[in-house]
Amino acid sequence: MRPKTIKKDLDEKISLIGLAMLIVSIPTFAGDYLTNTNQNAAFLRMIARGASIDVDGVYSNPAGLAFLPKDGLQVALTIQSAYQTRDIAATSPLWTMDGQTTVRNYEGKASAPVIPSIHAVYKKGDWAFSGSFAIVGGGGKASFDNGLPMFDAAAISLATSASGGILKPNMYNINSAMEGRQYIYGFQLGASYKINKHFSVFAGARMNYFTGGYKGYLNIALKDGVAQQLGAAMVQQIMAANPGMSLEQATQAAQAQSGPLLQKLDNTKIELDCDQTGWGLTPIIGVDAKFGKLNLAAKYEFKANMNIENDTHTREFPDAAADFMAPYANGVNTPSDLPSMLSVAASYEFLPSLRASVEYHFFDDKNAGMADGKQKTLKHGTHEYLAGVEWDINKLFTVSGGYQKTDYGLSDAFQSDTSFSCDSYSVGFGGRINFTQALSLDVAYFWTTYSDYTKEKPRGLEATSMASLVDKDVYSRTNKVFGVSVNYKF
Repeated sequence: MRPKTIKKDLDEKISLIGLAMLIVSIPTFAGDYLTNTNQNAAFLRMIARGASIDVDGVYSNPAGLAFLPKDGLQVALTIQSAYQTRDIAATSPLWTMDGQTTVRNYEGKASAPVIPSIHAVYKKGDWAFSGSFAIVGGGGKASFDNGLPMFDAAAISLATSASGGILKPNMYNINSAMEGRQYIYGFQLGASYKINKHFSVFAGARMNYFTGGYKGYLNIALKDGVAQQLGAAMVQQIMAANPGMSLEQATQAAQAQSGPLLQKLDNTKIELDCDQTGWGLTPIIGVDAKFGKLNLAAKYEFKANMNIENDTHTREFPDAAADFMAPYANGVNTPSDLPSMLSVAASYEFLPSLRASVEYHFFDDKNAGMADGKQKTLKHGTHEYLAGVEWDINKLFTVSGGYQKTDYGLSDAFQSDTSFSCDSYSVGFGGRINFTQALSLDVAYFWTTYSDYTKEKPRGLEATSMASLVDKDVYSRTNKVFGVSVNYKF
């Protein structure tokens, strides 16, 4: 009996691991944890805009607005469309439970077809008053129509535990899916003041409102004929353990065991439907130093303390998952801070028609609260390096291009199926059409190339008989953004 007891304990352990993986990561679904810096098409076409003196400086360089050449009101309306894929190639022995490894591919699609923003500045003398409304964070809307590796791992583990190892993955179907959304809307107000011909400063704040949610389900269904196969296997197992038992007695015993087993499988269902909201305030300060053709600028956004509250509509789960589901009950709050952010930039006018910029961003993610203190597992905060150039072909057309490299400081403990990032580099290009002195149009295309991230041993199999087999997830992403901005000077 000792081997059977050990196997049962092992199966239960795997089951709980699978449930934990399934539950703990759901609230962070669909999200990147960084502030969105692409709030205007001018950024998409040039990228390094932290030292620009233009209407898009409402976000990128608010202190520089005091150096706008003319008094009056300027407004920019931007529409962006973003499309992403978030794919996982999961290699694990759990998929077959036959001592071999195989790969399952999961494809997630995230889209934000309409990302609006508006920036406005009114300059009068040495003062400039600015405001904006934009989506300043979040990952849009994402869906995994065929579930996720953690879903399948949980289902297989539960089925194995419930059947005492009789049920194999080829004997049942796993039905699962996950859809999530996450948006952070920001409303910003501030004032810039030109101290003298060289220096200006800015002070303001942004109110951030979070709205998001997730829907997901998981259930297990036996394939046709498996119930009969299961009954026959139980009969053979019972008769082997009890040589003196008749076929009729063994059949009755098998029926007595299979009934609760099938009921247990039927009860192995997870369904979640939850909306979330929250808000936080980001104080912002900035400075700009202008020396002829050289312009230097810096901006600092303080951390926004933000908790998101659950408005849960459906929360169904087996008893074994009660502890894991407890944090997602209606009314529960989860920390989801927006990190502090430092931007420093320099631009230089080589010719009246040729300008170039370099820029650096630092996001202090390690000190921004996340669910379960996940931010502590990061190796460091996020570093971004940006560069861009723009050229006025003539009075009508301007063309530009730029580059951005992002290093997140990722770790295996930070990454999960429902919330993962990959280091990347991005390229953008586009141009501006000056229809009149008052009206201009920015058009841009921006794409990101990501480095795949491999997470080793994601399913916690180190203490099991499958520890020597390959168990890993490879995360990969794509991102494409198209943006248009209409700028008008009143």
